[in-house]
Amino acid sequence: MLVLAVDTSTPAVTAGVVQLEPDSLATAAERVTIDARAHGELLTPHVLDAVQAAGTTLRDLGAIVCGAGPGPFTGLRAGMATAAALGHSLGIPVHPVCSLDAIAAEVPPGEPFLVVTDARRREVYWAEYDAEGNRVGEPAVQSPAELTTTAKAAAGSFAEKTGLRVLQPEYPSPLGLVKAAQEALRSGAEPAPMTPLYLRRPDAVEPGARKRVTTP
Repeated sequence: MLVLAVDTSTPAVTAGVVQLEPDSLATAAERVTIDARAHGELLTPHVLDAVQAAGTTLRDLGAIVCGAGPGPFTGLRAGMATAAALGHSLGIPVHPVCSLDAIAAEVPPGEPFLVVTDARRREVYWAEYDAEGNRVGEPAVQSPAELTTTAKAAAGSFAEKTGLRVLQPEYPSPLGLVKAAQEALRSGAEPAPMTPLYLRRPDAVEPGARKRVTTP
């Protein structure tokens, strides 16, 4: 099965095609640009470029995997909306996965670790994983100073700010995204709801009611 993977939960605008076999995974093509302001502009061109570079077409895809965050509201929405629209138009399932899990999926097993990414506002998104890469608890958002853990290492784009030993990768890759969803993909399970992990309210808010102006 050919699987399209996209993620816009971090400053990386990520799209790629992964070949999913019964007992293996391989990246056929990927396009990644680090630009926190270009998710909406670059994601669709990256999807089309990756599909073409893989020597296939959108109609040949069997499924889509989309990073569901946690991530900033605007960027995350661009990726999930694009994945949902493509899935609907192509008639194929769209599987959302935690973007932190996609990073963890490419960390070699052997020791407990954290995945930590930039949440802005001087905070981080983070989750803890056991030595086999299984997430322990739910993703959270808080300031780095408040983060407590017994882990000695961390992956993710904010790992170097934790004071722990830095692991790779920094961002979710197409391969990591599909690894995080491979059990559901291989079993043919129904996709989970396309629910973004914002973990907090967006910066933008609706304006309040206009104040009534009176004259003396």
